[in-house]
Amino acid sequence: MEKKAKKQSFMINVSIILLAQIAVKILGMVYRMVITNIGGFGDQGNGYYSSGFQVYTLLLAISSVGIPNAISKMTAERNALGDYKGAHKIFKSALALFTIVGLIGTFLLFFGADFIAQTIIGLPKTKYVLMALSPSILFVCVSSVIRGYFTGMDNMQATSNSQVLEQVFKCVLTILIVYCMAKITIFPDDPDSNAAALAAGANFATSLATVLSCLYLFVFYKKRKKAIWKKVRGTTVPTIQKPLGAMFKSILMISIPISLGAIISAINRIVDTATISRGIQTAFSAMIPAYGNTAAIINPTISQLEEEAVRLAGVLSKSDTLINLPIAMNIAFATVLVPSISGALAVGNKKEASEKVTYSLLISILLILPCAVGYIALAQPIYQILYPNAQLGYDLLQISAVALIFIALNQTISGSLQGIGKIYAPATGLLIGCIVKFILNVILIRQPQINIYGAPISSIVCQVISFSYGFTVLSKQLSLKLTLGKYVLKPLLAAGIMGGVALGVYKAAILGLGALISSAFILNLITTLLAILIAAVVYFILVACFRILSAHEIEMLPMGRKLLAVLKKTGLYK
Repeated sequence: MEKKAKKQSFMINVSIILLAQIAVKILGMVYRMVITNIGGFGDQGNGYYSSGFQVYTLLLAISSVGIPNAISKMTAERNALGDYKGAHKIFKSALALFTIVGLIGTFLLFFGADFIAQTIIGLPKTKYVLMALSPSILFVCVSSVIRGYFTGMDNMQATSNSQVLEQVFKCVLTILIVYCMAKITIFPDDPDSNAAALAAGANFATSLATVLSCLYLFVFYKKRKKAIWKKVRGTTVPTIQKPLGAMFKSILMISIPISLGAIISAINRIVDTATISRGIQTAFSAMIPAYGNTAAIINPTISQLEEEAVRLAGVLSKSDTLINLPIAMNIAFATVLVPSISGALAVGNKKEASEKVTYSLLISILLILPCAVGYIALAQPIYQILYPNAQLGYDLLQISAVALIFIALNQTISGSLQGIGKIYAPATGLLIGCIVKFILNVILIRQPQINIYGAPISSIVCQVISFSYGFTVLSKQLSLKLTLGKYVLKPLLAAGIMGGVALGVYKAAILGLGALISSAFILNLITTLLAILIAAVVYFILVACFRILSAHEIEMLPMGRKLLAVLKKTGLYK
């Protein structure tokens, strides 16, 4: 009974983070969609926005990404042993340490923006985008410590609420700032500079949102301070006896290796930015003779080539925005697995840790596969709905959808490896993949017939390599028992049939409703939503018919008992 309660508690925590992440990514997709369609922003603004954001992500990874997982892991271990005083000591030490780290990161990005934009990215106009983002590093660092502490104490509200609030602020502020700046038209005679200015405004909204989110977390902590200190004072077990310097060292020893994976992921994206910027210019220079004898094309300026590279980077970033939505559904497992597995292993329960990992992998597969197949089947109509003023790039989404599967699995595996103490393994696998990606990017993007498509192709290879390495290490450590049919063949078959149904319904609906609906946009919207709805129902039925989940596994889902009761009434389960 206790074992069942623990599993249900685990899935409740996953569900809280899951819903928060879905809300965050939907809001993120909304504001990216809106600003992309604002006049003057478009693919060009997207290019500057994403190029600057990738450098910011790297500094953020160095300064803060490992914090919540490290703090949650350490506090979960103390919490499992009843050492609430030790858990709070970890929190206070981390708050002091990462406030300093955040300040350093903010100053580095602000004063180094010009050097980074010109030398590393190769796009000088991203300077102001980076400067606009710099204040957020400090506030994200502080927020990460508070989120990590509450996650380790088995309270997911701090993370979920603050993330949703931050994204709401970001969504509203980004749209308002970009819209107002677009009305003013800062550089009326220079569309490229105007797009860069709008991108800087959009990223400044991110900084404002992180400030507001951080303030919320302080209020959240203050409201619970009495209850926290009651537990701290009531601690009866031996607690951590370490001076502040030693505590800093312990936190860094865990957070740095955990951050390595995020750092390498961020470097991976910068590899894309830098190689796309230079590779596209090389590819387009090679393509020039095919365009005829126009002087402007035969002798393009460096500025023109840079603008084309930015535009194509912006086209690619639209697919990244959509890929992030299903990843958000999956990241909940990685977030909850670290403290959950650490807590289980702290009391010597290796079997429980193994069961949580295999269950999380299965749910990840069942969540991500239909999303990936859906993107492949309906990429073009989705782009026509979301980006009516900038529809290029749907085929990049179709390629990226393959990488999506392995990105999601890597998230779950990474959280599992960190939970069992193999904190360097995720970074090692990703580093190997990143090196291969860099080589492939340099080779593929420079080819005129491949150009921008080389980036998502190399991403697939990178993620497959990272997955293979991480899964091998995890399997050896926990002796995972995964069957080919349950974890691969049946989910693939269900998702494949679903994809065929989605495409078939969409095409049939276009033919059937085309004469009744005059607006092309409304027709596409209705038929795409209809295709997604029917395909989702078909997928659910197929998963049940193939018995991919056992009755016990269904019960572990949120509202799983009610769902199982319905399935039993239909005769699909006994």
